Formats: sequence, C-alpha cells, structure tokens
Amino acid sequence: MSSARSGPGPQVRYPIANDARLQQLSLDEARAAIRIEAEGLGALAETLDGAFVALVELIQRAPGRVVLSGVGKSAHVARKVAATLASTGTPAQFVHGADASHGDLGMITTADVVLMLSKSGATAELEPLANYCARFGIPLALMTARPQSRLGQAANIVVALPPAPEACDVTSAPTTSTTMMMALGDALAVVLLRRRGFKAADFHVFHPGGTLGSALLTVGEVMHRGDKLPLVAAEASVASAILEMTSKGFGCTGVIDENGDLLGIITDGDLRRHMADGLLQQSADAVMTTNPRVISAEALLSEALRQMTTLAPRVTAIFAMDGARPVGIVHLHDCLRVGLA
Repeated sequence: MSSARSGPGPQVRYPIANDARLQQLSLDEARAAIRIEAEGLGALAETLDGAFVALVELIQRAPGRVVLSGVGKSAHVARKVAATLASTGTPAQFVHGADASHGDLGMITTADVVLMLSKSGATAELEPLANYCARFGIPLALMTARPQSRLGQAANIVVALPPAPEACDVTSAPTTSTTMMMALGDALAVVLLRRRGFKAADFHVFHPGGTLGSALLTVGEVMHRGDKLPLVAAEASVASAILEMTSKGFGCTGVIDENGDLLGIITDGDLRRHMADGLLQQSADAVMTTNPRVISAEALLSEALRQMTTLAPRVTAIFAMDGARPVGIVHLHDCLRVGLA
C-alpha cells in the first residue's frame, strides 16, 4: 500500500491501491466527469436568454418571497438556491414538491413567485403546485431541460437548460443537470443582489457567526465609543493628555478643537520625541501628530486591520470618523477578539 497527501495543508496519510493503472483510471474518469459538467455550464452560459432576465425582473417586482420547489435531487438544489437567495437580500423559502399538496401550499401567498426545478418537466408531484399557482394567479417559473413538457406549458416563464449529457453515462444520474440548476440559482442571486444594491455590510447582517461573519463586521460594530474615547482639547496640557491615554488604555489620545473635530493624535512615540524639561506643561496641539490615520465607521473591520498592520508606520489603534469628528476607536486587540486577526 502507498499513501497520498490530502490537500495543501498538513499531511494526512491514508492507504491507496498500489495498482498504478487503477489509480490513473480513477483520475481519468473523475476528470472526464468534471469536464462534462464544465461543458454543460459553458453551454448554459451561451444559451441564457431573455427568459432569465424576465425571471429576474419578476422576482425583483414581487412584494413577497421566492418559493423554490422540486423533488429528488432537484429538491436539494432548490433548497440550496433558496438559502443563497435569502442570504443575499432576496426573501426566499423552500417548499418540497411532495409536501406541497399535503398542507404546505398554505405557505405560498399571492404576493409570492414560485420557481420550480424539474429536469424532465414531468414531475407528477409538482403538478398540484402548478395547479395551485394557476388557480390563485401566482406567477410560476420553471427551470427545466424540456420547455415543452407539461410543467413547461403551465409555467409563465421557462428558463431552459441546454442539451448536455449527464456526467454518469452508466445510470444518467442527475449530475450535469443539477450542476446547471445550481449555477443558474447562483447567477440569479448575484444578479438580484446587484440590482438591489446589496452590500457586504448587508450580507453580514445575515451571517453574524463564524469566520465569514468576522470578515464582514464593520468598524462601527466593534469600535469603542462615548466615554471610552480617548480625547483631549487642543489647549489641554500634555500632563492631561498622558492621564487620558493611561485611563483609556489605547496608548494614544485624539486632540480635538472646540467643535469636536479631530486635529491630531498623541502617541507614546510623540511623547518620546518631545521629551524635554517643561513637556508636561506644553499644550496637546504642540506635540501632536497632525493628519493621523483614520477610517470611516461604516468601513469593514478588515480594512481597519489592513491599515493598522500593512501601512507605514504601523499603528495599534485607529480612530473611526463621521466626517471630521471622531466617533470611535478600534484597537488591534479588538480584531483579535472577534477572530479577524
């Protein structure tokens, strides 16, 4: 038996067959399957037409939700597409085709748009849902490889999958077709989020947990504000500035004018550079560094981290601004605390 490395990370050993021919055959078959699916995606991109645009505009205008439905493998894809839409600003939910006629039709309202996924367009379990849409005037769209099918005839919009072989030629198990459906769902979500002006900060609202949540935090969500802000007036003494720096614990203090606008910053380095007799009696604006590095409170925390750690000179804290006025401060330790650094 031999071993192989699993991925680019730490080496993980596991047994594989010593038969080189069998190893190569496995790789060849896997690559062929991936190429078949990739060709299907290429054909999908080339054949996408006005029906897709009509679906985008229908969903954008709808006052309710997008209801995704399917059966079998298409149901798994529909559930994922619903989750992607919902997380990118398009309210969506999943209703299983087999459950719809057993009470789940009550989840669907006349304000909604229904999007069914069915490669054959002849999925019997979806027919009650199609009839329900027709009865109550609910817009119905269909992703299918057979636009002229029964469900295709019932739908208001049909987004067609191009002819493409499934990756598995032994059983014709749904592979290429479900990959194309998944890609169509992703494309739908991307186009809709751009049309809605959906931003990374909006995305964070729906993804507060995990690494992704940390990466999408804004400065305003993490910064220290109010009485925790280290600030002194321009005419305050350096002694007062040192007390402010010590009590607030950020290793710096901002210097503000009578309007509360930021004039500069005093750091430990500034104090060392001005070390001389009478330093404590000097005014804060006499020793401050002007034009300090600042950031908008609406910026991503990851941008604050980048500025603190990659720009010269490197700093450990940065003031968050609303116009010319400091409204918060972020320390490098805050980035560590939320798992960003």
